[in-house]
Amino acid sequence: MLSLSSISPLKISPCRTHFPLPSHHRYSFCRFGVRCSYAEAGVKGDSKSATIDVEADVKSERVVVLGGNGFVGSAICKAAVSKGIEVTSLSRSGRPSQSSSWVDQVNWVTGDVFYVNWDEVLVGATAVVSTLGGFGSEEQMKRINGEANVLAVGAAKDYGVPKFILISVHDYNLPQFLLESGYFTGKRKAESEVLAKYPNSGVVLRPGFIYGKRRVNGFEIPLDLIGEPLERILRATENFTRPLSSLPASDLILAPPVSVDDVALAAVNAITDDDFFGIFTIEQIKEAAAKVSV
Repeated sequence: MLSLSSISPLKISPCRTHFPLPSHHRYSFCRFGVRCSYAEAGVKGDSKSATIDVEADVKSERVVVLGGNGFVGSAICKAAVSKGIEVTSLSRSGRPSQSSSWVDQVNWVTGDVFYVNWDEVLVGATAVVSTLGGFGSEEQMKRINGEANVLAVGAAKDYGVPKFILISVHDYNLPQFLLESGYFTGKRKAESEVLAKYPNSGVVLRPGFIYGKRRVNGFEIPLDLIGEPLERILRATENFTRPLSSLPASDLILAPPVSVDDVALAAVNAITDDDFFGIFTIEQIKEAAAKVSV
């Protein structure tokens, strides 16, 4: 007569890590036993049993967010922490003043990308997300949007970090003289560097206007009061406005805004999905964010 099988509670033995592994491959190998007992109904629990050892690979992510104390950077840090990702932020301002619970779970490093000791930041990282960018004089914009990111990409590659994610800007159909400004030329230079150094794992996110609650000098600016309804209106009327998209500079008005939370979740998707690489438009950013938020 065939006996019925039952499975007793899981028995887990201590985890052991196998060496050597490159620093950028952060895998833990754990052995655990599953005790199975085979007995007919009514037989006592001391029946014969066997232990099966199962060995599994568990990948742990560690991301470095450049500019992690900024508007977009802090949203990425928060989203990554919520998904169980180990987060290090590098920014000139260091730890933010806000007292949210996720802040305590981030390793805040104060430093400038041009002068930082990368040993303190990149060792063991599985991905780098750069939110570096800004406005100013022509030279300042070329430096922060272009040179800073190019330097970071090179450092990440030298340290064997397997993935680089750049928060860039929408490909606006502006007149050429505007596209030749330091802001846009710097962004495109950084994009080219990411895609050249990371052809099979580099990610470029191209959002338009990013809205959310932004803090400036201790004051909260509710950009979502403008961005959220504008996004809804533009998406509801896109079938009517699409013919206008060929007009010069039209997408300054017609390109839908993107919430900072969607940008952050899209970045998290890029961190965790090895098949996620290349250039992503506004619509693709929202699609990527939806995959993570569900």
